[in-house]
Amino acid sequence: MADDGDSQRQRVDKWLWAARFFKTRSLAAAAVEGGRVKWNGQHVKPARELKAGDELEIVAGEVRWTVIVRGVNGQRRPAPEARLLYEEVAESVARRERQQEIRRLAPMPGADLKGRPTKKAGRLIRGFNE
Repeated sequence: MADDGDSQRQRVDKWLWAARFFKTRSLAAAAVEGGRVKWNGQHVKPARELKAGDELEIVAGEVRWTVIVRGVNGQRRPAPEARLLYEEVAESVARRERQQEIRRLAPMPGADLKGRPTKKAGRLIRGFNE
């Protein structure tokens, strides 16, 4: 985590990438542009600078986090170090655990399907449609 005065701030998209919410910085920037990231309750642009104490609401896929920024880091570090950059709000943790339990108990139909159907599966699909 950075300690000098100038590096106490960091762009939102770069911070989201460094904190491992998104795999690439361009995905993070697209999420910010798409309105899936809010800074202190307001929509932001990717170039918005964050500092410690700011609150972010992040939506990535079906998962929603509410985190408080605890530090900045210009480099993408391993996940245990990245978790030191933020603190998740207790309400957010409870919400994510509740959603995870719902997905475990009642998975979406077809969630376990990956890739193209096999020949046998294709015949079954055509059988349903005909």
